[in-house]
Amino acid sequence: MSTQLELPAETVAAESVTDLVEGIARAARSAQRVLARMSSPEKEQALQLAADSLRAAEGDILAANATDMANGAANGLSSAMLDRLKLTPERLAAMADAVAQVAVLTDPVGHVIDESSRPNGMVLQRVRIPVGVIGIIYESRPNVTADAAALCVRSGNATLLRGGSEAVHSNRAIHAALVAGLTQGGVPADAVQLMPTQDRAAVGAMLAAAGLIDMIVPRGGKSLVARVQADARVPVLAHLDGINHTFVHAAADPAMAKAIALNAKMRRTGICGAMETLLIDATYPDPHGLVEPLLDAGCELRGDARACAIDPRILPASDEDWDTEYLEAILSVAVVDGLDAALTHVSTHASGHTDAIVTQDQSVADRFLAEADSAIVMHNASSQFADGGEFGLGAEIGIATGRLHARGPVALEGLTTYKWLVRGTGQVRP
Repeated sequence: MSTQLELPAETVAAESVTDLVEGIARAARSAQRVLARMSSPEKEQALQLAADSLRAAEGDILAANATDMANGAANGLSSAMLDRLKLTPERLAAMADAVAQVAVLTDPVGHVIDESSRPNGMVLQRVRIPVGVIGIIYESRPNVTADAAALCVRSGNATLLRGGSEAVHSNRAIHAALVAGLTQGGVPADAVQLMPTQDRAAVGAMLAAAGLIDMIVPRGGKSLVARVQADARVPVLAHLDGINHTFVHAAADPAMAKAIALNAKMRRTGICGAMETLLIDATYPDPHGLVEPLLDAGCELRGDARACAIDPRILPASDEDWDTEYLEAILSVAVVDGLDAALTHVSTHASGHTDAIVTQDQSVADRFLAEADSAIVMHNASSQFADGGEFGLGAEIGIATGRLHARGPVALEGLTTYKWLVRGTGQVRP
């Protein structure tokens, strides 16, 4: 039976939140040892049962989400935040399908990364193992509850989930359905726990739980990630802003450039892969044909002086615009003098998430791919493809924008570490 309890607010206030978090983390660590012993087929079956349980709980989950949506609208959540929060039958079905897809992915645990023999006859192997207990702190998107749980279970990790208060009812309904399926498949309930309080002190307790929580993954706005990075005593796998650029080079195909720019911004404006800055080469032949579809689609464009000259509907950009993740139908536009100027703008303002170039000149594309220092760099493709599922990784825990451990879409392999196995025949060191 799970040790996690749904504590009423007055009980949480009376007890030490730190003690609460540490108790949950200890239970997770015990459960992780059981999970680590489960075979790959056992974990696969448990995740398939969890996916079935999500589908069966559709009514409960959508009703809970309707409560969150109503509360969010009443509390003035932005349209982008409400879009991230909203669940529909189609989105819920996709969530369940993502869990099922993770179930059949290759299990990284036990994979031999490399093997070598020493002159003295010892055989050395580096083998993938789970990280251990992973704390995930996230905002708004309830699908993260399912994605994170599935990825952690498949990779042998226990997880402690702390979602935002705006999605509290949705997260609880999704978590209940997941645990019902997972426990049916033999996974300990404490392997996937949802923080039973929205008290902000719980986040601080998670960040300070060194030795109990092995890694923290923050998913949310700049202020959340900044707080986690500043306060954590636990290693952090950071997902920063998606200030993503698309550079339309002079040699871009106009029809392709128009389609990519429109899709990169307007397909879904509230996701981290959405384009936030459009860079147009000063010698690109049809800049008006590039911006007009965006304006006609209802996107507000904010540009530099040369961009504003393209269309009178483009508003002047402020200095802050170049460093803003809008997550809504607003786009910064700059006209730049070729590849070097584009790369300079990207290196100055990009967040290290995703940057793209549209061009038919392969040598220019190769330079951009080599010199744009982001986790994902694209050629002739929409930045909306910056997603673990689109990369064939199944669900993702987030897009890591740092340089260590994992980078880009973090899926199963990014949730493992390794250990050395040394096999000898009685060797002693002289």
